Amino acid sequence: MSKSKYSGLKPTRRDYCQFILLTLINYTQTYMAEHHPFFSHDAINRYLMEDDVSPEAVWPAVRDAIRRSENACLIFDDTVLDKRHSFKIELVRRQYSGNEHAVIKGIGVVNCLYVNLDTGEYRVIDWRAYNPGEDGKSKLDHMRDMFDDALLQKGLPFRAVLMDSWYAAKEVMLHIDRAGKIFYCPLKCNRLVDDSQGDNPYQPVSGLAWYDDEMLRGKLVKIHGFPKDNKVRLFRVAATNRTEYVATNDLSQNSSVAVKGMCAVRWKVEQYHREGKQMLGIEKCQCRSALAQKNHIGCVILAWHCLTKLARKLKTNIYALKKQLLSEYMRKELRNPSIPMFCV
Repeated sequence: MSKSKYSGLKPTRRDYCQFILLTLINYTQTYMAEHHPFFSHDAINRYLMEDDVSPEAVWPAVRDAIRRSENACLIFDDTVLDKRHSFKIELVRRQYSGNEHAVIKGIGVVNCLYVNLDTGEYRVIDWRAYNPGEDGKSKLDHMRDMFDDALLQKGLPFRAVLMDSWYAAKEVMLHIDRAGKIFYCPLKCNRLVDDSQGDNPYQPVSGLAWYDDEMLRGKLVKIHGFPKDNKVRLFRVAATNRTEYVATNDLSQNSSVAVKGMCAVRWKVEQYHREGKQMLGIEKCQCRSALAQKNHIGCVILAWHCLTKLARKLKTNIYALKKQLLSEYMRKELRNPSIPMFCV
């Protein structure tokens, strides 16, 4: 039957998320329209221009799936959706990509994950598109907004905040401290600190002397620019191919092993970024409008939650679930090939 017979049918959020879950190589409207029995390219485009898959709209679908715990943490990090070959897509701007280790054209997205440290489960609970030209907000502003929203609006229990050195700004750390929460964040090697109680000038963290006991239990330091009585505990942590200097406002923390364990949790956000890009096409939408791009991102997050829940139930992972679709196709084709081999 031709699609014209079903021209009155409109794609729904479920339809678009279903497409994202099932497709393996192409995530564009054109590809969906070519393979869907009912929906045209124009109908799919209208859906993306009319829906509102904002963080506020997605939260109700995520809220009940979260296993809340006082022993939980928030992770903040951003990613850049690669649009280096795009010239007319809104939200695209030149910015530094940690994945590429270079400045590229892309859409910046700041993410907030909630991690239950008892079970290891994690969920994307919030995100923001980086668009300072429209809202005048930096990535640090978005991070603070999401922190306040998780604490005051969503009412989520958690004890710690994890972030990378990009977010280790004085205003951010003091904001978390004033809220009564603990932070763990690496400091850049040139960050100025004082471990001499004011006897010596500030010096870069990479220039500090570390004694055996301090390697195990950390040292008390004052970060340059912080209030006089506001100090942090600094740890020297060995990471892959580098050394990190991790600061925390938990002055009772005295174990570098425990700090290293907390830092390892931060990589869950990197896992989410990788899954969203490799398995769900979060950066593959070719729509030009900012609204359509945001709705695509929201639908990818909904699809990610669906896959994550199923993978946990089946005790597997997202990669295995998606590759299973290709395995079923291969079995079917080997039984009854669409392109038979006949020239030998």
